[in-house]
Amino acid sequence: MEYQTRKYPLFSACGLNCGLCPRYYTDGSSKCPGCAGKDFSAVHPPCGVLSCSQRRGIEYCYECEEYPCKKYDSADQLDSFITHKNQFHDLEKAKRIGIEEYKTQLNEKVKLLEKLLKNYDDGRKKSLFCIAVNLLDLQDIKSIMGQLADETKSDTLLKEKASTAVRLFEKMAERRGISLKLRKKTKY
Repeated sequence: MEYQTRKYPLFSACGLNCGLCPRYYTDGSSKCPGCAGKDFSAVHPPCGVLSCSQRRGIEYCYECEEYPCKKYDSADQLDSFITHKNQFHDLEKAKRIGIEEYKTQLNEKVKLLEKLLKNYDDGRKKSLFCIAVNLLDLQDIKSIMGQLADETKSDTLLKEKASTAVRLFEKMAERRGISLKLRKKTKY
């Protein structure tokens, strides 16, 4: 199916924060442009939720009278490249506070993630940072970024900066009862 390009591909029709996904920050042919972003069909497998929302003329599933429908059965139980843990929570939040305010908050998280990836990723922390920024509240992330600025200096080795960032994110996640690991299907 050929998808219509969405105005804001960083927040998917189904509630995933595409702007916080590791594939959004990948170079080359595996880079995902977000939900129905430019060249989406070339890099993303067919998506039943997106197809349905576009047929119905809605941007986000929470706008549908049938939401949540059977397409969402167990949607938040496993992860793909991006965590699905907050999928329903984020859709409900967007509905409650309004999509424009949600976009503002997501854009802020995206900027903080980009700063993390630029200044604290030693080449091995992208997925962890994406999960942490996705799952933690914006105020917690801002607090950690302040601590990082205090605890690391410009001449600190990147490996040490990455280690400090991981420690601070893991500590905050533990306090909040959040796991910073993707949930994969187990093999029997």
